[in-house]
Parts: sequence; C-alpha cells; structure tokens
Amino acid sequence: MINQKKISFDITIYDSFNELKEEDQSLMTAAIQARQRAYAPYSSFNVGASILLDNGKIVEGNNQENASYPSGLCAERVAIFYAGANYPGVKIKAIAITAASLNHEVNEPAAPCGNCRQAISEYEFKQGEPIKILMMGETGSVIECSSLADLLPLGFNSTFLN
Repeated sequence: MINQKKISFDITIYDSFNELKEEDQSLMTAAIQARQRAYAPYSSFNVGASILLDNGKIVEGNNQENASYPSGLCAERVAIFYAGANYPGVKIKAIAITAASLNHEVNEPAAPCGNCRQAISEYEFKQGEPIKILMMGETGSVIECSSLADLLPLGFNSTFLN
C-alpha cells in the first residue's frame, strides 16, 4: 500500500518592515547593520543575520566571502555559530535575515540556503523549541516562519546517528 502525506506550513507576510512588532524591528535593524558590514567582493550580494537569544542578547553575523570558493561562510551560520560558541546553553528565540545586492535592488525576502537551514535546524532540534525566522530583502515585504522546521521538512538530526 502506498501512503501519501502532504507537508505544509503557514507563513506570515508583512507588507513592510514598519508592520513588524517592535522587538522584531530591532532584530531586523541589527541584521541590516550586519548586512552593511558584509564582506562580499565577489558576489556583491550582502547578507546580514541577527539572532535574539533567550537572555535578551542580540548577536550578529554577515557573509564572509573568500577568493577560494567555497571557503566563505554565510551570514546565518556566522551568527548561529557565534551564538553557540559564546552563549552555550542559551536558547535562540529568533533569527532575522536580510539581503541586498550592489548590482540590483533586492525587494523579495531572501531565505537561508540549504547549508544554513541545516545549521539552524541543529540548534532548533538541540534546544527542543522552535526558532522564529524573519526574512527580508533590502526593501519590500517581510516573511515570518514560526519554525526552521517549516523551511526544512523531514530534516536530518542526531537521532539518525544513534
């Protein structure tokens, strides 16, 4: 017998940054500031990420490129690894991600790449609580997902290794 199951999730779409709650605006502002400090001389595609920890601290990351691809690192992983290294055991409440290009206007939200989804998923699984994801271009709408698991259904985690 063949079983079929549909996997779906809900997202919230805000027309603009101004519609976000104050806490989410602060988090996205930190991501925008991080984006402006990105090192992206090869792609000209700057990404910033900021993470709100359960203790109220916000940590930031941005993409760091390298002439020897793929030696660079995405903003989301820079931020989440920094949080994990400097605040072990502190849960992550939310991550805000924003992207801009030096070559064209990015007015659609930029979602994390597959590697970043897996890295964020690891922390969500480890803490046993969802991590809210906020995604934005440099202008336009903002997408909110209530959990990284929405962006990575059927994700790989440590239970497969036991």
